[in-house]
Amino acid sequence: MSVASLFGFSAPVDIKIQLTDTEQVQRKTFNLIVDKSQPVQKLPLYFDREPVRGKVSIKASQGKRLEHNGIRVECVGSIVIFNDSSQSKEFLCLSQELASPGEVLKPNMEFEFRNVEKQYECYYGINVQLRYFVRVIVARRMGNLVKESDILVRSYDPPKEVIPHSIKMEVGIEDCLHIEFEYNKSTYHLKDVIVGKIFFLLVRIKIKYMELCIVRRETTGFAPNTYNESETVSKFEIMDGAPVRGEIIPIRLFLGGYDLTPTFRDVNKRFSVRYYLNLVLYDEENRRYYKQQEIFLYRLPEDDGLPKEIQERERDAD
Repeated sequence: MSVASLFGFSAPVDIKIQLTDTEQVQRKTFNLIVDKSQPVQKLPLYFDREPVRGKVSIKASQGKRLEHNGIRVECVGSIVIFNDSSQSKEFLCLSQELASPGEVLKPNMEFEFRNVEKQYECYYGINVQLRYFVRVIVARRMGNLVKESDILVRSYDPPKEVIPHSIKMEVGIEDCLHIEFEYNKSTYHLKDVIVGKIFFLLVRIKIKYMELCIVRRETTGFAPNTYNESETVSKFEIMDGAPVRGEIIPIRLFLGGYDLTPTFRDVNKRFSVRYYLNLVLYDEENRRYYKQQEIFLYRLPEDDGLPKEIQERERDAD
């Protein structure tokens, strides 16, 4: 994020934040879009209770001395609700002083936040954003200068009980259509495969084609004033042409090719993210018949190319 002056022009101050680690830590990075108006960022991956350390360098242009009323660095976790700023919140804010008012600046000012609680996973959605970042604030009489640097936090804690029972749904129009859907389970990790079957028990209308969609739904706000924002993450055509009675169509959908996140429920009592399977049929008059089923998604270390031991380490930290 750029540094700007009070009047909106580029400030004659260059602030740089460099995150550092001990030699024993080889930190994985991921390319993500944090802000759609900005280019892709390479973010380092951090886990719950890991320290966040680094150094800050601040240089004034043309060798001038920087006048300031104090400099501090913060480790921040925030939830931003774009359509209702009153619900936005900084749920984490740790602060350290880098320089007292008027103090001559060192070339590199080091900081370390130990045992940082990162209880939520980062999420960058349509209407809500959960971020962790390091923020440097240079206090000045004519307006503060601020620089931020994001970090990525992910959780690898699967549901405590994964019950491998199948899901069965039915779509029917009396005396016209009777279809039964069966999926192998309702809980999947992000690189899993959805396996299922579609049984045509009665077909007296002309079906043109059928597709399986994954829908992500963001919910923000407090009841009864909640706001839902849905987007179709994927569309997968599973049939083109008219089926006949007794026909069975297999389904095999690989989740690894889509931009998915885990299911989030009531994060900080501010938002939820849920996923649904939509099975949609279109007849020759373009009428739609559909059935929706919620599925639960979770993240495994292997989904991000990490060793399985990461999961055990997170459990030990809890």
